Amino acid sequence: MFDRYQNFTDLSARIDAQIRRHRFDTALHLIQEFVETVISEPMLVSHIYGSKELDRRCQELGLISYRSLGAIAQPRNDGKNMHGCNVYIVSKLQTSGGHTKVIKDFIAARPNEQHAILSTELAGVSELGAVNSSLSNGKFTSFHAVPGGNHWKRLRWLQTKLLEMSPKRVYLFNHHQDSVAVAAVVPEMRIPTTFYHHGDHHLCLGVFLSDVEHIDPHPMGFCNCRKALKIQNTFVPLVVEDRRSIRAGFMENGYLTTCTAARLNKIEIPYYVNYLDVVPELLREGVGRHIHIGRLTPWALYRLRRRLRKYGVEQNRFVYIPWVASVWDALVEHKVDLYVASFPYGGGLTLIEAMGAGIPVVLHRHMYSRILSGISLGYPTAFNWHWKDDLIEHCKNLKRDALSAESKQSRRHYVQFHRTEVLADILNNECVDSMVPSTEADDVVETDTDELAQWLLNNMTFTNIFCQRSFRVLKRIRRRLIRANSSVSERIRMLKVVR
Repeated sequence: MFDRYQNFTDLSARIDAQIRRHRFDTALHLIQEFVETVISEPMLVSHIYGSKELDRRCQELGLISYRSLGAIAQPRNDGKNMHGCNVYIVSKLQTSGGHTKVIKDFIAARPNEQHAILSTELAGVSELGAVNSSLSNGKFTSFHAVPGGNHWKRLRWLQTKLLEMSPKRVYLFNHHQDSVAVAAVVPEMRIPTTFYHHGDHHLCLGVFLSDVEHIDPHPMGFCNCRKALKIQNTFVPLVVEDRRSIRAGFMENGYLTTCTAARLNKIEIPYYVNYLDVVPELLREGVGRHIHIGRLTPWALYRLRRRLRKYGVEQNRFVYIPWVASVWDALVEHKVDLYVASFPYGGGLTLIEAMGAGIPVVLHRHMYSRILSGISLGYPTAFNWHWKDDLIEHCKNLKRDALSAESKQSRRHYVQFHRTEVLADILNNECVDSMVPSTEADDVVETDTDELAQWLLNNMTFTNIFCQRSFRVLKRIRRRLIRANSSVSERIRMLKVVR
């Protein structure tokens, strides 16, 4: 749990030593734990994106497993023929997960084909609601979760399933640290494979897989992988089903209603400008009401409401909604006039839902990252800000006519790039030319060296380092508890089978 390495070479040597000793499960564990350590460090976000060496070792372990299976796993005909299906490998399905929605879109784009979702469950047990929602999007869809066991057993189960199904194509939708998923498909299996790069602001396993189609779902990530990482990637834009309800009649109550949709993992992050401080200031300076959609921690809510009291702002002007079935519908229902994209980490799908509903949006220019800014994901004339005073001033000066005009631009951008029909055309090979996104809008993002220096200094205090190390330890303890619970569940299941 407390292993430290002098350099990456030490880690690589240890993984290789475990492979030589046939301790394959330990090797998969070491890869996962290193990635989890990296992605839990805020200072490494949007700096480290992938690892050729870790991907190579995952593939080496996958090849060892595949060769050891031999003739054990063969295509079967048991009345549930899934030959030629599309397989989606995930680490976990969850109702709040953006990748879950993307998988639903992929399935809906080809309703007459067979689809199967295989989950390693390395990120925890899949949520039943998310599973049912995904399965409801196609008549020929099935879900299979790894029954338990260590990493090596999960990998062998996964490969056995793939060999039995003989899929048309495999899509990797793995979490950053899922070494099992990235090891599951090797070139020797001769299964066409696509890596969907949704964990694109962190180190993510699978980024540098060879002989694999690499999909990036937004302009910033496409540009980064193509130019910085030298990957021959494909752009497949994020899409959202057209709900047909469009916002009209702005500022009907005589005041501006703003909204942000994001969970704590995109907001409660150390940063030079804090969402929990900005929202109360917006309300103090003239915004009539702000709606937050997405679960926040009790501490975050306490901090925000305490600042509201300090400014003398009525508590009911901040509306907290932990979860909604559709952000799009909620924006229209609550008569939102302006969507304030989350920061420091933006959310692609929620931004697209806002534009689909015809809501004007404002975007944040991150202090160093184009990917975390997401400027090119919005429509070209969308307002972007770096200093909170600029955001406040923009909100104070907005008028009904300007909001109505910008609403049309927002909706037009959605219709052109982010309807579900766009995805269906791509997946069904009806697009004549490969889509190459424009990233000119991202040119406004420049590294703010002053704020970056101060932010780095703040993160290197004893308190912050202690908290980050404690957080890592707690995550590892939680992961081991999840594995222990999975093992218990598997024993109970086996006992029931025996009886």
